[in-house]
Amino acid sequence: MSPPCFVANWKMNKGIAEAESYLYALEKHTAQQMDTPLSKIDFAETILAPPFTALSFVSEFLKQSSLRVDLAGQNVHYGGEGAFTGEIAPSMLREVGCRYVIIGHSERRQIFGETDPEIHEKLDAIVKCDLRPILCIGETLQERKDGKTWAVLERQLSEAFGEILQGHGTPENISEWIIAYEPVWAIGTGQTPTPGDVASVHRKVRECLCQGLKKGRPRILYGGSVNETNIETFMKEKQIDGVLVGGASLSADKLIKIIERGTAVKRA
Repeated sequence: MSPPCFVANWKMNKGIAEAESYLYALEKHTAQQMDTPLSKIDFAETILAPPFTALSFVSEFLKQSSLRVDLAGQNVHYGGEGAFTGEIAPSMLREVGCRYVIIGHSERRQIFGETDPEIHEKLDAIVKCDLRPILCIGETLQERKDGKTWAVLERQLSEAFGEILQGHGTPENISEWIIAYEPVWAIGTGQTPTPGDVASVHRKVRECLCQGLKKGRPRILYGGSVNETNIETFMKEKQIDGVLVGGASLSADKLIKIIERGTAVKRA
């Protein structure tokens, strides 16, 4: 069984001082209870996605810490360098210690107008820089009501992956890639689809990938109002490899509970 994966997306929250307090809380917990998922890299993968201003600090902290945690950028530009004021290149994220990059998040699509072709360019750029994508896909409430959920997700997958889904040039590390299914209507609303509905979507995503990829499969996570009280119901589904957590991940205590409870279910 592959280890479950937990991604904590802080979004536009936490500067350096708050990040330090958060990391100390995680570290203190693992020191007190060594038999926790946060100290077991063999059965849980934890990924933190701080804002850009805190990335360097968090990276340096983790280098000196016993925490087994990876680092992700929340966004990236597809250019290597150049006159792109306010943007950040894949090489810069890699240099600061990131292993992953979140792309295609619904907030980027909905608020900032990112398109599928742009997301494809980002994926291509980060792969060339030896980073792993956390590709977010998801439908709006209206699309769901119109019965277009799978049509939307299939389009997002197909356009983001491009020729990779046609069996051309499957990357060697594609099993380390992550796809996060985040229905737009469930993000930050407290509303969630049933675990069965999520599992059904994940199954279709896997079938789509199996048809197009020659070898290896990305992990598939669920995101959308995940918290410490509902994590177990989602992780009981075999199709769900982990979760992408937003608001609940801003509390170190809540993140710890999410990881502990989610991992316990998978281990059982």
